[in-house]
Amino acid sequence: MAVFLGIDIGTSGTKTLAVAEDGRILASATEEYPLSSPKPGWSEQEPEDWWQATIGTVRSVMRDARLGKGDIGGIGLSGQMHGSVFLDRDHNVIRPALLWNDQRTADECVQIEDLAGGREQLIGMVANPALTGFTAPKILWLRNHEPKNYERTVQVLLPKDYIRFRLTGTFATEVSDASGTLLLDVKQRAWCRPLLTKLDIDPGLLPDVYESEEVSGQLSGFASELLGINAGVPVVGGGGDQAAGAVGNGIVRRGVISATMGTSGVVFAHSDEVQIDPAGRVHTFCHAVRGKWHVMGVVLSAGGSLQWYRNQLCEQEVAIAKSMGVDPYELVSAQAATAPVGSEGLYFLPYLTGERTPHTDPDARAAWIGLSLRHGRAHLARSVMEGATYAMRDCLEIIDGMSIPIREIRLSGGGARSDLWRRMQADIYGSKVVTINAAEGPAYGGALLAAAGTGAYKNVVEACSATIEVVSKTLPNAKAKKAYNKFYPEYGALYQSLRDNFGRIGRLTSSS
Repeated sequence: MAVFLGIDIGTSGTKTLAVAEDGRILASATEEYPLSSPKPGWSEQEPEDWWQATIGTVRSVMRDARLGKGDIGGIGLSGQMHGSVFLDRDHNVIRPALLWNDQRTADECVQIEDLAGGREQLIGMVANPALTGFTAPKILWLRNHEPKNYERTVQVLLPKDYIRFRLTGTFATEVSDASGTLLLDVKQRAWCRPLLTKLDIDPGLLPDVYESEEVSGQLSGFASELLGINAGVPVVGGGGDQAAGAVGNGIVRRGVISATMGTSGVVFAHSDEVQIDPAGRVHTFCHAVRGKWHVMGVVLSAGGSLQWYRNQLCEQEVAIAKSMGVDPYELVSAQAATAPVGSEGLYFLPYLTGERTPHTDPDARAAWIGLSLRHGRAHLARSVMEGATYAMRDCLEIIDGMSIPIREIRLSGGGARSDLWRRMQADIYGSKVVTINAAEGPAYGGALLAAAGTGAYKNVVEACSATIEVVSKTLPNAKAKKAYNKFYPEYGALYQSLRDNFGRIGRLTSSS
């Protein structure tokens, strides 16, 4: 029985899984790395950190699972979407990569829509509007602000595709991740030559595009020595973290939806055809399932909001958790559970890095609203969790309004591990939510794509059916559901009331 590696190049760290052909996880390893924010709203990382973490985690799972060099049947890659790695003619990284949550490209988004002939025309070409997180605005930003670096650039790669290059020496991407560049004709699953022409971007800067389970290269001799794996092992296209995570959650059939509460929050719906929100509030991308698509709403700081709260305001909880040998989030969640539904009128807007769905507003900022002497730490913690979940409901409301059926919501990420957050999501979504036996998300999906692409399964759907099953169900509490239905509209109204203030604050910050 072959073993498949799933490697996920995440924002906070790289995770590698060794997965048996029958879906069993044999070993897992994660290595973290830093994120840099040189200016407010900027977000960058060093691609070399991803590569070193890849080497370290692969070697760890090979050791922990007691695997030999010849045991690996294939490698599947996943990673944070939209990031830009700029390489020179010697294939060296020119500057730190601009990440998915970087907000510096607002002017370039306007420029793209103007060059495309307007927002409607742009959506007609690539199924999505120009958003600050996407790759195309980053390319234009480099041209506009660092022209010498742009002149040196001969290749632009997404994060996981940079790791593919280091593994195989091949420049390649695949349709799900390429959809998030804003340069792919999502309907045709190929680079959009008319838009590249309008933006004056050389198509030669972009790698070849594959389907997600297609073999895109083989492990090089150099990489094989570093990893302890035989040269020639197939590396499949893989998927952007959300599409690969959807495969890892079994979101490969119509009517099954995932709600992933990671650093970002994503509501992901499978679609058998191209379905586009004319307002551009949700993304329409190619799925990692051949010939299929997906609709996706993105909350930029969902679990990231609770992470910020833990890092900045929970020094005491972190110290206690360390002494007890438990995860600090367990203490934070237990504390939040003591506050009532609705946090007694305290709202948290989770816009720590701007927002995508539904506002597409890079100037949006986080805020607590409704604070009183009555509120304590439990209210603060619960309101952060509720605010992130309200934002996820924003995504679900739009998808439901597009007549995409929602028969089952599968939870993953930190929001699936917390009993409180599972119950909160059921109550706020007003729907049964479930968890599955595979909780490793994108890395697991990458391994399944490798299994399908190398012949262990005839396709991705068969791989998911053979390995993934529902293990828990949480029903909404009628009283809490009714209360949240009353509180939720006020949450939406607060952003509308503060939108102009956010814009003015952003201009004041940038001018100071």
